[in-house]
Amino acid sequence: MKIPSRIIAPVLLAAVCAGLLMSFLWWQLTQSTLQLSGQQFVDTDLLGTPVQTISDIPIDSGDASLMHLRQGDILALRGEWSEAQTQYEKAVKSGGGLAALRKLAQSQLQRRDTKGIRSTLKQLKNAGARPEDVLLLEVIIQLRSGELVDAKKVLESAEDSPQKHYGLALLAIIQGSHERAIQELSLTINGWDPVLRSYARTLSAAYDEFALFPSGTDIHLITLISRALAQVQECELALPLLIQVTTSKEDYRDAWVVQGYCELTTERPEQALASLEQAYSLDPQKPEIQYFLARSYAALHEYQNAITFFEYALTNGFVPQGEVRRLIARYALEIGNAGLALDQYDALTNDPNATFESYQGYVSAAAALGQADAALAKAKLATEKWPDNARSFELLGTVAAQLEKKAEAKAAFEKALEMNPSLPGVKEKLLAL
Repeated sequence: MKIPSRIIAPVLLAAVCAGLLMSFLWWQLTQSTLQLSGQQFVDTDLLGTPVQTISDIPIDSGDASLMHLRQGDILALRGEWSEAQTQYEKAVKSGGGLAALRKLAQSQLQRRDTKGIRSTLKQLKNAGARPEDVLLLEVIIQLRSGELVDAKKVLESAEDSPQKHYGLALLAIIQGSHERAIQELSLTINGWDPVLRSYARTLSAAYDEFALFPSGTDIHLITLISRALAQVQECELALPLLIQVTTSKEDYRDAWVVQGYCELTTERPEQALASLEQAYSLDPQKPEIQYFLARSYAALHEYQNAITFFEYALTNGFVPQGEVRRLIARYALEIGNAGLALDQYDALTNDPNATFESYQGYVSAAAALGQADAALAKAKLATEKWPDNARSFELLGTVAAQLEKKAEAKAAFEKALEMNPSLPGVKEKLLAL
């Protein structure tokens, strides 16, 4: 059964989720790296910062740049960098200023968009970005391009700053100068930039963890550092190190997992699939491997295979279940299996911590199956769960309008506009009734 794009679109474009997904993803990676070289890791705070929560409830704001920034942040936390970049570009066009440009640069770095990042770098300079921030961005581009000599010259001639020391730390890590890296990370931690302090703590923790194992091997250290680099969004620098490990030790399951994750994050789905298949061959029962393998298939648009491995992960106890169910539902809609999607959304909306996105998904899937009453009932429940948010009433109005319940749709749209007069598209929907 082919589902109309007007029904699929709201689900595929939904940019909301409950909680900090990256915390969860990296917790899963911690679990999958508990035995590198047969040695136990100490469980550490992988993000290096307190866990934050981004509410799933859509914001009501007349500030378009703020809305796009928030949606971009949520997509980035999910690892959906292409969609995040689109939102950050919209935030820049909406007058988001330096904050939006920095986020855009971050997404372009993740996606290896060299042309885009150089353009954004010029915009940052023109917008009055701090010289030290521009310096670090230029150095990271050089490091990723293999221009280590040039990066070193730029850094050594720069004025003292946390950005300078962090850049020198990254350079030292790439060159294998670990004592120098530790020194530069310490200077960064004692510096004034809060983001770089957090990143430096994460990288420094890898060295601290390795120090707990006096008999630790070089590949153990490299894998720990690579994992930490991935955590601070430097997968491009981590991958060459990881390839050293997996080339020298082909049965190193956990190194394959981190390598596959980095390849997936940097939009190398074919390589990610190969790496994660290698990890899967070494441990076919581990749900975390099945989950990332499923995401690799999804990135290659092999949605049925993705669903299969998501279901394996769910069966084998992957947590949180809600994340897997969300993705099963999303890709079930992609292949036209609205029934499977509805089952997953039904389970999600019955959870006490149900997200707004799950209500949107249920409504779309139910409408696709011709279950009009169920779709309308669920939309009404959304307004009860989020009575102070205009978008819940927009959802109700949209469903009612599709069902030709014009009076109910009109009341819902008017309520939404009363709560947020600048809510995009609602006035047009109201006029179309």
